[in-house]
Amino acid sequence: MQKLRSTSLWPVYGPNELRQLESRLQHSNPQPLMQLAGLAAAQLALAIAPHARRIWVFAGPGNNGGDGLEAALHLHQWGKQVLVCWMGSTTRTSPDALMAWQRASAAGVALESAVPESWPENTDGQDLCIDALLGLGANRALSPEMQASAQAIQKFPGQVLALDGPTGLNLENGQWLGSCDAPTVAVHADHTLTFIAAKPGLFMGHGRDACGQIWLDDLGHLANGSDVPPQALLNAAYAPPTKSHASHKGSHGDVAVIGGEPMALRGMGMTGAAVLAASAALHAGAGRVILSLLSGQAAEHAPPDLMQRDWQRLDLEQLHVVCGCGGGEAIRARMPEVLQRSAQLVLDADGLNAVSDDPALQHLLHQRAKLKPTVITPHPLEAARLLKTSTTQVQSNRLRAAQNLAALFDCTVVLKGSGTVIAAPGQTSRINTSGNGRLATGGTGDVLAGLIGARMAQGLGSFEAACAAVAQHGQMADGWSDDLPLTASALAQHLR
Repeated sequence: MQKLRSTSLWPVYGPNELRQLESRLQHSNPQPLMQLAGLAAAQLALAIAPHARRIWVFAGPGNNGGDGLEAALHLHQWGKQVLVCWMGSTTRTSPDALMAWQRASAAGVALESAVPESWPENTDGQDLCIDALLGLGANRALSPEMQASAQAIQKFPGQVLALDGPTGLNLENGQWLGSCDAPTVAVHADHTLTFIAAKPGLFMGHGRDACGQIWLDDLGHLANGSDVPPQALLNAAYAPPTKSHASHKGSHGDVAVIGGEPMALRGMGMTGAAVLAASAALHAGAGRVILSLLSGQAAEHAPPDLMQRDWQRLDLEQLHVVCGCGGGEAIRARMPEVLQRSAQLVLDADGLNAVSDDPALQHLLHQRAKLKPTVITPHPLEAARLLKTSTTQVQSNRLRAAQNLAALFDCTVVLKGSGTVIAAPGQTSRINTSGNGRLATGGTGDVLAGLIGARMAQGLGSFEAACAAVAQHGQMADGWSDDLPLTASALAQHLR
């Protein structure tokens, strides 16, 4: 068993891959996997709550409930006071789960079919609750009985350990089970023990908040080796480069930022977005940064370190271009030249919106990306526009959405959000686990675009630059002082 950390390229497996792994393990292990999982859960329970007087187990009707019953059996045999609320039936459960129920019953484990009326008065902060209601297969809204159990777990005063994943969380995508109009009640665990391999939903969407500390017991999968490729990898931590003494400004690339719709066009000036992207590229160490506002005028409050130039005077063929930040409607007229001429390109925000409703621009984006390094950085709504689908569909499978965009435009894709996904043709996708809710403020996406541009200018390939920038962007937020407000301008200025 090991604690999963976000600093290494840990493999993540989807349902299809997990079924293959589970099938192979069942054939290679003399002991049933459910018994192995139950033992691992019991061992972790003792480790995280060694002084617990009572351990409550909420066991569902399926195999996840069987894991909980096996854990209860071991904890009971080790002298703990264990009470199981089992929602299953001896006539409607899997053979393995039925065997677990029989083993627990024969050992004298206290089994109830409903939450005791005294719940949770007879517990204290040292006690432990194990959530074994639902596992990987859960994909629809909870029944009223299951919701009542999830609500009871939420009232528990001690620690909560979820097996495979917290009840109410879709382990494929990190969304709550149920519809947006009627979201389900969900468990928020202090610890989550996942079996065989890590699942994507633990690291995306609401999984970032619901899982607590994530643990993995592979049940022998890693020891036996496997040729089943992962669906994705966790994105590794990133350390900014150190400039050598012999380097000069020409050694670290030139970045041009094109964007910033003028106030006069529609009465809503957005020059600040372009300034933020340029400031991020500058502080991240690009050799020279050129700001090119769509108004054709100089930004009065831009950092003096930035060069400013009319976009028509840009030598796009020699530049790492960041385009679209605050571009509004004004960016559309510039898009054909940007797409055809830019040596390397990061396309963000309104640049993506221009592409999404113009087939000619879509063709140009696809054609350029075949030959020239290109990164697009959509949030879920922008991704939905590009894919001609809905935001709900994008969020229901963020990995697939990012991979579909990468295939559609033959480029690197950064699908922003909780658990940002980085995908590119021929690459194993990454799920980023750094960052927090403090990044949910205007302008931080512009900072990310500028940071990606800087890393590309410093010599990283488009996929590697995207992975590095996304990791660092999140790490900055994770290390931010609680005493200081996190604004986009402050974030840009603290980059290196």
